[in-house]
Amino acid sequence: MLQESNSIEVVGTAFNPFNAVEKIQLLHPDVLLLDIQMPDMDGLTFLQKLMKQYPLPVIIFSSFAGQGSNNAVKALELGAVDVIEKPKFTTINEIEKYKQRLIDAITAASLSNIAQKQKIDKKLELSKKTNNTIFTLYPHIDPKNFIIAIGASTGGTEAIRVVLENLPPNLPPIVITQHMPVGFTKSFANRLDSLARLIVKEAENNEPLRQGFAYIARGDRHLAIMKKAGRFYARLLDTPPVNRHKPSVDVLFSSVADNYGKNAIGIILTGMGGDGAQGLKKMHEKGAYTIAQNEDTCVVFGMPRVAIELGAADQILPLYDIPFHLKTKLGTEKQMRI
Repeated sequence: MLQESNSIEVVGTAFNPFNAVEKIQLLHPDVLLLDIQMPDMDGLTFLQKLMKQYPLPVIIFSSFAGQGSNNAVKALELGAVDVIEKPKFTTINEIEKYKQRLIDAITAASLSNIAQKQKIDKKLELSKKTNNTIFTLYPHIDPKNFIIAIGASTGGTEAIRVVLENLPPNLPPIVITQHMPVGFTKSFANRLDSLARLIVKEAENNEPLRQGFAYIARGDRHLAIMKKAGRFYARLLDTPPVNRHKPSVDVLFSSVADNYGKNAIGIILTGMGGDGAQGLKKMHEKGAYTIAQNEDTCVVFGMPRVAIELGAADQILPLYDIPFHLKTKLGTEKQMRI
């Protein structure tokens, strides 16, 4: 499949992690495809060691990264750019879709800047969140009629973690579309829920949006917003892909613009392509406050770049500044007196 692509050259293969290190040192590949179950050392352990010694873009390619598995989330935390489950082909059409998905992932990985993760983690250590604070929303921010929408793709799982980990628990609802296959999004939401002070969950169809909750789009459905009888609800749409993505950030941002107008904040994070840029522009035009991640802290400066070029972003910020800037837009934070 890969050799059929004019943009990809397979420069080598390795039969175990030790052989892989030798090949990496010899061939200097732009991207590494890595299995999880391997002889002599499992893929996650190898990934952790590799990132410390020879950091390069890695895509986990495994049947052990499938639905309901925490392996995918763990691999992304350790520095993998993407995770792809080995295919179970049934039709020619599915083979072609899978081939394009794999080529797109490798292309995105080849453009990624994985060195940014260590820099971002160090920056965040200087302004680490503390739990002994009280956050109060400004009086004009009504959490029943206000929303925060976030969109991301390649590199977005860690970027979203950085944002959510550093937010207080009483914010207006947060809705998130991250390009991720079905089955991975629930594990991703569960992992974020264990790290953040907000309640993080995979969105369900027709559930009401609540203060203090963050909702992750399902991997096989568009996430949109619906207003009914004065209340806002999550909608999961089984409609065709938009910008070749399902879920699509543009679908989310456009529905937020239509339903909330100026009572919203839109944030576009790292990712390849342009999904979300038009939706963010629509939010901006409706009076919402919009933020794009800057180039220096993006794993792939694609989606934010397109949004910035369209004039869709009110602010362009480093990732580690986004959660703190968001808090200043929404309220005040004070240390608790003990």
